[in-house]
Amino acid sequence: MQLDGVLALYPEGTPFTAAYGYWDSGTPNNGPNVTLHLEDDGFLYLLKPQGVYLANFTSQGLPKEDMIFLARIDPDRLFRLYSYNMTRKDDWSVVWSATTDGCSPKGICGLNGYCVNMDLNPQCQCLPGFTSVKAGHGTAGCESNFTSESCKRMDSTTRYSIQPVPNTIWEDAPYSTLTSLTSEECVAACQQDCNCEAVTYNGQSCNKQRLPLSSGRRVIGGNSNSLLYAKVGDAQSGEDGRNGFVQKENDKHTRRDILVAVASSIAFAIVMLAVSGIIVHKNRVWVYKMLPKEGFLRTVEDVAPRSYTFEDLKKVTGDFSEEIGKGAFGTVYKGTLMRNLHCSKVIAVKKLGKISSKGESEFQAEVKTIGKTHHWNLVRLLGYCHDGPNRLLVFKYMSNGSLADLLYKPEKQASWDVKMQIALHIARGLLYLHEECETQIIHCDIKPQNILIDENMQAKISDFGLSKLLKLDQTNTTTGIRGTKGYVAPEWHKNLPVTVKADVYSFGVVLLEIICGRRSVDWSLPKEEAILEEWVYHCFQAGELDKLVDYQTIDKKQLERKVTITRWCILEEPSLRPSMRKVLLMLEGTVDVPLPSCPTSFLSVI
Repeated sequence: MQLDGVLALYPEGTPFTAAYGYWDSGTPNNGPNVTLHLEDDGFLYLLKPQGVYLANFTSQGLPKEDMIFLARIDPDRLFRLYSYNMTRKDDWSVVWSATTDGCSPKGICGLNGYCVNMDLNPQCQCLPGFTSVKAGHGTAGCESNFTSESCKRMDSTTRYSIQPVPNTIWEDAPYSTLTSLTSEECVAACQQDCNCEAVTYNGQSCNKQRLPLSSGRRVIGGNSNSLLYAKVGDAQSGEDGRNGFVQKENDKHTRRDILVAVASSIAFAIVMLAVSGIIVHKNRVWVYKMLPKEGFLRTVEDVAPRSYTFEDLKKVTGDFSEEIGKGAFGTVYKGTLMRNLHCSKVIAVKKLGKISSKGESEFQAEVKTIGKTHHWNLVRLLGYCHDGPNRLLVFKYMSNGSLADLLYKPEKQASWDVKMQIALHIARGLLYLHEECETQIIHCDIKPQNILIDENMQAKISDFGLSKLLKLDQTNTTTGIRGTKGYVAPEWHKNLPVTVKADVYSFGVVLLEIICGRRSVDWSLPKEEAILEEWVYHCFQAGELDKLVDYQTIDKKQLERKVTITRWCILEEPSLRPSMRKVLLMLEGTVDVPLPSCPTSFLSVI
């Protein structure tokens, strides 16, 4: 994605110029804020700020719940959009392709080979007098089946014939250009020049070239003005008394040729290393450009999330009229984005509370970090607002509310299997935040209210990366720490360094709530049951875990295993708690779950 609004495809290792680009969106001069979007319903399009559609790559259609979509650059180097019908379970089918010409990408075929598009299936062919270096592998290139004659030879007998390769285009790197010649005169000029190994003729200029030739492809539909003539060795002339002379010449020059080749290779390697060093030093960030007249363009590092104005979000939320949630980080409102006249998208807009004194730079840094996270079990940041004193974040709306709704509302109680899947989803999301995303993120406030559930009962962690944006006195605790009372790890209270193990502790408490279907602290219950962690530990020691759940079909060993995992997670000493990777393996049943050696200390921090 270029800063002039062009989405372009270039072969790897080539300059980012129009001559080498084999596809672009045709949307120049639209500024640096153009973004590429692939929606759930398969719309693939470019969007300008303020919601202006710039280019739509897919045919119109309506969202389909039984369809999933995938956009990718395939091994044949073409950019395609695919769809998959989850009901019929057919093969993936192509919805859209950047081009139907499989030979468009330069360099598909190796040196001295050219690409031919056979029924949309690109195949590599060799120049006349050449054979494939490796049968069945066109990218390996082609090699000649004859030995070139030395220019020092003064024999007048012609050893070569010149054969046409019509309707092809190649990388143009002539060592000599002649003008005002006919095609026959161009061919004769190459025949008379022993350095000339191929010649291109376009009706105006005659370009002599040396081998190897590169980036060859046949032009779709043919082009009589695009002609290549390749010099081909005449095997018959070599049999008519010339082999003896050629053999003597070869013997005479073999050693010298080897020395020259070795010296040339070493010199070439030194030059390339020097040039590479200079390029790497001067260009630490890739520079993109498509049109030579516009010069070099910078790389666009972040094509999402989108930037909105406060008025934009005020409009899509109906002046923030429908509140759907409130928490430590601010208030959440429901909104609707109109994608076109026939389609809209429901969103959740979080209006943040007071931002820390670090202000603008802190907000931008955190939004950038959150925007780079991409995981199935994280709520995806779609956009943000940084408009004067207003700081808002835009997320996809989750139709099934939060985990708190499933746990605390009797009418929404989920089955044991569904709840265990949700626990796995949360663990996977935390593992990504802790170990797999570009910047390690400690959530600091894992609780059921921050676990959202989508229409497919997939759990997605929200509010990750936001804790740094709040002043310490803006959390909803009474202890001046980040997080929510009942879920925070003991190290918060002891003023000790906080690591990812704080999230492990909070996950352990949430897992207890998922198992038992109740809050971690509920003073409406009898005193001995009010504190969930204490009640679970008592039941575990007494062998009465069946008191914790109302489900009659739960396997007792499975229940005991899950409870034991929570005991590991909420150990007082952070170093003794397992990592989220180990927790996930235990939940999946991949590793054994022994009993922890020391008891938890939940009472000491309540």
